[in-house]
Amino acid sequence: MQDAKEEVRSRLNIEDVIGEYVQLKRAGRNFKGLSPFSGEKTPSFVVSPDKHIWHDFSSGRGGDIFTFIMEVEGVDFRQALEHLARKAGVELEVYDDNGGKERAETKKRLLKALNLATDYYQQSLIKNPHAVEYVFKKRRLSKQIVTDFRIGYAPASGDALVQFLEKKGFTKKDLSEAGLTNQYGGDMFRGRMTVPLMDSVGQVIGFTARTLTDDDPKSPKYLNTPQTMLYDKSRHVFGLSQAKEAIRKNDYAVIVEGNLDVISSHQVGITGVVATAGTAMTEYHLRALKRLSENVRLAFDGDKAGLAATERAIPIAELTGVELTIVSLTDNAKDPDELIQKDPALWQQAINNSKPVIDWLLDQYEAREDMSTVPGKAKFTDAALRVIRLLQNSTVKQQYIQLVADKIGGIAASLTERMAQLKDEVAEKPALKQVVPAARETTYDEYSYQDNLLALALIDASTHELFKDVIVETFAGEERKAVVKYLMEHPGKTIDDTPKGLQKYDTYVKIVLLKADARYADWNDQDRYFETARLLRQVTTEHKQKQKDILTEQLRDAETMGDDAKASEIRSRINDLIKEIQSAKK
Repeated sequence: MQDAKEEVRSRLNIEDVIGEYVQLKRAGRNFKGLSPFSGEKTPSFVVSPDKHIWHDFSSGRGGDIFTFIMEVEGVDFRQALEHLARKAGVELEVYDDNGGKERAETKKRLLKALNLATDYYQQSLIKNPHAVEYVFKKRRLSKQIVTDFRIGYAPASGDALVQFLEKKGFTKKDLSEAGLTNQYGGDMFRGRMTVPLMDSVGQVIGFTARTLTDDDPKSPKYLNTPQTMLYDKSRHVFGLSQAKEAIRKNDYAVIVEGNLDVISSHQVGITGVVATAGTAMTEYHLRALKRLSENVRLAFDGDKAGLAATERAIPIAELTGVELTIVSLTDNAKDPDELIQKDPALWQQAINNSKPVIDWLLDQYEAREDMSTVPGKAKFTDAALRVIRLLQNSTVKQQYIQLVADKIGGIAASLTERMAQLKDEVAEKPALKQVVPAARETTYDEYSYQDNLLALALIDASTHELFKDVIVETFAGEERKAVVKYLMEHPGKTIDDTPKGLQKYDTYVKIVLLKADARYADWNDQDRYFETARLLRQVTTEHKQKQKDILTEQLRDAETMGDDAKASEIRSRINDLIKEIQSAKK
């Protein structure tokens, strides 16, 4: 079930799942809330989207998305997996003992079907004069760009593609799983220009298809492949396989709303351009682009939907560490494609003149309000402060507050107070789900201080010298011993993610790293070093104390049995331990 587990994990945001039970608020890169397992009044429950892990400092519990559901619902792993699979839309039936192999074979078969469909659509384009007229004359696409993006045409007949692929040995189930058929088993796309959706290496995983005319109000302009085993619109970046080289070279990516905007850009040599599914940009999209460049330029429309999408992008960019700027279209162009038809140089100029996201939003807010009136200034101020408060850098935040104050002739300090009063403009959340009472029973981990010690060591390589004489057996639990061994074998190496040698203990390592981030990230080097030394002494002392307790029990047994020689030997060992313990406390 490992494949099923990873598939479910990849489709769900841990903060969204936990947010159904715990009211979470952003705290830097993480989220914090009140523990559902204790009656605490100060939030110490932390969720890390980066590490896909949670930890409750009040009870010592922690783990991944599955252990959380096990805890709050009082269920076992299988039940938790089934619960989350339903939420993620994952069918567990395909993951049996041979599930991994079968799933790989299924993916391979679906990719082959989609590739053949792409070839079929390309041949159909050449044979259809109406489609050729639309693609090459109306859309002004070149033969080269049609080839590069594998653009085609889906015949208007009801099942032409189905018949073609069935002759190639594919079943109706195959075609349905590939997203190529409709609910009646016929062709999904009919009488439309087809644009393949490709993954990052250029494999076709789906299609978007546009009508050749805009005359029929009942027919949607675009049809897209539904979510399948291969295609997930929340993760797919259109044009990435064609754009990645330019993104690396230019050190920035441009995100547009429409797939045809991407194609038009590439046709005129502006190739670092990609698209998401409209304005529905997600964390996954930005993370995929960040692998190529940390600079992302958004070219969404300046209408209400585009403005809202830009506002939503700010916390996502903050979370992923992406530097976000906004591209404004010139010459009253409604989209990049229209601007390119006027003059490609205007589109490149607009990209070059992108503005920081907050500056762009402030310009938009200012333009829509009457800044000569008090109500207009008030509306502008509240809109501005709601986006400024999303910023994590306090210095940058204060600079923008001062900028707003200058625009309205106000005082920055009063705006800071106002910002604290504003409520988030989000729909009221449904009531939190109830945690199973049995899961509220807390247990005290007497070795949690050892986790604190390891947390320090993982993020501060200068402390590793203190571990050179450490006895691994003084640590409790297999996972703690494994981390200590790793530190001793890899001195001087800071760890920010689970290394290969500790993959078996991935969840534990991520929890310890989360502890490090929450507790020690802001400590200076000297304080971390001294705290490491103190905790190491505690580990040694408590280990010796436990040895003393064990020897005391053995002494009682020896005295009861009348074994004076053994009793004398044990007393000597106890005395040595007492001296060592007292010496360590000095």
